[in-house]
Amino acid sequence: MVLERAPEFGEVGAGIQLAPNATSVLKRFGVMDEIEKVAVFPKRLVLKDVYTGEELSAMDLGQAFLERYGHPYIVLHRADLHRILFEACVRTGKVTFVNNQTIVSINQDSSGVTVTSESGDTFTADAAIGADGIRSNIRKYFSDDEPVCSEYVAYRGTIPIEEIQAEPHELDDVIMWIGPYLHLVQYPVRSKQLYNQVVVFKSYRYKENSDDWGTPDEMERRFKGSHPKVWHALSFINRQFRWPMYDRVPIDNWTKGNVTLLGDAAHAMLQYLAQGGCQALEDASYLADMLKQYPNDYEKAFLAYQKERIPRTARVQRSARTWGEILHAADPITILLRNTIFKQRTPQNYEAADFLYNYEHTTRKIKPKVLS
Repeated sequence: MVLERAPEFGEVGAGIQLAPNATSVLKRFGVMDEIEKVAVFPKRLVLKDVYTGEELSAMDLGQAFLERYGHPYIVLHRADLHRILFEACVRTGKVTFVNNQTIVSINQDSSGVTVTSESGDTFTADAAIGADGIRSNIRKYFSDDEPVCSEYVAYRGTIPIEEIQAEPHELDDVIMWIGPYLHLVQYPVRSKQLYNQVVVFKSYRYKENSDDWGTPDEMERRFKGSHPKVWHALSFINRQFRWPMYDRVPIDNWTKGNVTLLGDAAHAMLQYLAQGGCQALEDASYLADMLKQYPNDYEKAFLAYQKERIPRTARVQRSARTWGEILHAADPITILLRNTIFKQRTPQNYEAADFLYNYEHTTRKIKPKVLS
């Protein structure tokens, strides 16, 4: 049974990037063929200077990339990913979905695990997996920590691709325009029918426990003087919804008895490596292996799962913070050094990405397929 916070499954979210460590999981789960129908396979990941438009670095996602990692890098609309995974679960005939359920507490005893929702409904099962996001209430069962605000905020959305001022070859790339305390990410989704854009910047007036920061006027102030293509792109950004950017400090335990955590509830991270969704898929893949290995003992399965996943996700969390500092560098000397290093890279220099994309546990066979 899946207890879902949203009132219904629908068209939500914007774009998502999925690297080989995630697409390999989707292949294992038997849904990659459907995803390929709506995904875009970019040719390059590109870093550009937000003011000059100069290309600072690029990663080739072509044949050499496929030979190295065995699976592609794709971008797609989150709603398409959610729909395909949902439909795959429904086809099994074994998964029940219950909407409009925000879980507020969890308890377990010898008879099983019981979760209680905000509406007062209770659900009992042999085991529970808390996948309730960065502000997880299930996490409170293990830790009293709180999300950590980066003082950055994001505005995002998709627009018709014809509205974008871009050269034809640029529509084959994932582009990140970078500058001091800011960046803009752009890439096509929905088979290049839509263009996804995410604007991220550090607030001038961050206030703890307040929503009066990271406002659209601050966005324009941060991006003042940026390249004309960037400034044009900002005019299409949806300014009604802002996403303050938080992550979590890694913790050393996710499991208690027959309860464990998965995804952002376990290891929320900043998005600078585009790995939040990828790490959740890795979690699901490895957890499936452990449940198969220990079919009659949830606690053993969960403990084996976290033994593998906690060190892995903690490294990615810390690396995401570091990359945010690199990409948003503001000191002129640091910028010069960063750009010099970036420009020395070749498009097929993949070493820095190996620890992310070449994760061995996503490539093993799993039988039967989990979702189909």
